Amino acid sequence: MSETRLTKISDRAPAALVLEDGRVFPGESYGATGESFGEVVFCTAMTGYQETLTDPSYHRQIVVQTAPQIGNTGWNDEDDESSRIWVSGYVVRDPARTPSNWRSTKTLDDALVDGGVVGISGVDTRSLTRHLRERGAMRAGVFSGEALRERDAMVARVREAQGMVGAALADEVTTAASYVVPAEGERRFRVAALDLGIKSNTPRMLAARGIETHVLPSTTSLDDLLAVEADGVFLSNGPGDPATADHPVALTRAVLERRIPLFGICFGNQILGRALGLDTYKLRYGHRGVNIPVIDVATGSVAITSQNHGFAIRGEVGKPFDTPFGAAEVSHYCPNDGCVEGVRALDVPAFSVQYHPEAAAGPHDAADLFDRFADLMEGNR
Repeated sequence: MSETRLTKISDRAPAALVLEDGRVFPGESYGATGESFGEVVFCTAMTGYQETLTDPSYHRQIVVQTAPQIGNTGWNDEDDESSRIWVSGYVVRDPARTPSNWRSTKTLDDALVDGGVVGISGVDTRSLTRHLRERGAMRAGVFSGEALRERDAMVARVREAQGMVGAALADEVTTAASYVVPAEGERRFRVAALDLGIKSNTPRMLAARGIETHVLPSTTSLDDLLAVEADGVFLSNGPGDPATADHPVALTRAVLERRIPLFGICFGNQILGRALGLDTYKLRYGHRGVNIPVIDVATGSVAITSQNHGFAIRGEVGKPFDTPFGAAEVSHYCPNDGCVEGVRALDVPAFSVQYHPEAAAGPHDAADLFDRFADLMEGNR
């Protein structure tokens, strides 16, 4: 088996990652062959590639793994964060020849093939990451097999692709029908979760706290949401430009008007920010990894967090602002670049953070936010 894998990797066909600014990074085909397009971004996580690949927030993005060795633990049947791989392309430096983990059921390469994900290996990911930090995330394409062609033709193909600004993607990743994740043990609360690209571990984290979660499509009407008779509303993570999410924003405003406790993460943070009257903007290259520090303004405490976002709320730390629902404030920020990492309403029961407290994968520093959500619902009874 080892000899077969060695031959398979060493005999890979040539491939190329082509950026919209004309830069080309050569490599070898990895995963499916063909061509794929998306916004190229880098993820600094040293672990959790299966969770990254199945995170709906990465829809229409080509993910570059900065960790040099990828695929060492193969692919298993337990760690998927959704029903499929969502990335549009995958870029790695040194893929594992033979996975080694007792839970592994197949190789990462095979998982990419099964998911139809066009990837590339053998890339100088250090040079590529530095390029993206200097120039910013941009449109790109991965080409292999018969799709590999003359450079100018590939660059032209990339420049025809849609960018991320103005991309409305939440409706493309949401559930087609509502479903329920029951509470573990006795039910304490019922939550209506708006699926903008929810990860599987979020309902599990809620269930562990006695919370029954009704996962609803992103297009859910206010009447259908209220019919759940929920104690609280959850806004999930998700892909795309939050400036396009007018329906979730309107729904959130209706929830705030009714003073139903609300908690949002990542894309949900941007939705709450917009509902409170703040603008959003695109970051130069975003935050993607599992080691990003966040400071809680109220306590000064620092949490190391898991993040995946290319847009952010525009706000000022330490200065409360007026909203149609009373006063609110920026509650968290990133010391690396000053990016807003959370907002909190002061006169209605609502808060959100830009990071991922469900930690799939990542540190558990922020897991207590689910407890705060439970406390908010308890205090609203």
